[in-house]
Amino acid sequence: VQLQASGGGLVQAGGSLRLSCAASGRTDSISVLGWFRQAPGKEREFVAAVNWRGGATYYADSVKGRFTISRDSAKNTVYLQMNSLKPEDTAVYYCATKRLGIGVQLPAKYDYWGQGTQVTVSS
Repeated sequence: VQLQASGGGLVQAGGSLRLSCAASGRTDSISVLGWFRQAPGKEREFVAAVNWRGGATYYADSVKGRFTISRDSAKNTVYLQMNSLKPEDTAVYYCATKRLGIGVQLPAKYDYWGQGTQVTVSS
């Protein structure tokens, strides 16, 4: 599976961005697609995930009510709509896929990773 993340940028606090993650290759092997982020000096943390077939969604508490994950099955693309952005959302955002459904929030359970896209929120 190959993943191409895009959509990052610089935005003021309170603004919005939409990230995209396009999957190609063995997409029939995907069970879950997740978004993670990593700020300088911090560990990679879970943001949101979507079940590739069923559409069930999962969110970190820190982004609930502000971020929305969705998928376009026809395009093999998952989106992360980020609203009401805060400076603490600044990080490199990565999308990743896993073949099994367990451990949705655990980076170590994911098999394939995209290259990351920078999100910077200014105060």
